Amino acid sequence: MPAAADLPPYQRNALAPSLLVAAYLFVSPLLVSGEWPLVTRFVVTIFAVIVGWYAIQGRQWWWLPILAAIAVIWNPAYPLQLGEAFFTVAAPIAAVTFLVAGVLIKTPRTAAS
Repeated sequence: MPAAADLPPYQRNALAPSLLVAAYLFVSPLLVSGEWPLVTRFVVTIFAVIVGWYAIQGRQWWWLPILAAIAVIWNPAYPLQLGEAFFTVAAPIAAVTFLVAGVLIKTPRTAAS
């Protein structure tokens, strides 16, 4: 384990979940049959909330409206009927948004981390 002096002062906790959901979103336009659209709604909404939580921890409040909009658009509880074409276009845009958020959202490292 590296010494505390060797570690950067910040950690990017949102990067791993952002990479996972971005990869899923890039593939999601291919998953349009069966139960996959519902699974996609759950995955994207849950990961938007997770990345939003890391934005709160990092005190980067400006990400919250963007991630909340993604969570509302892909919300499985009260789904918006926007059509398959909309989600085909919106999925890569949301994926890039998650990638940018994962890179930019950082949390100060604590002594215990």
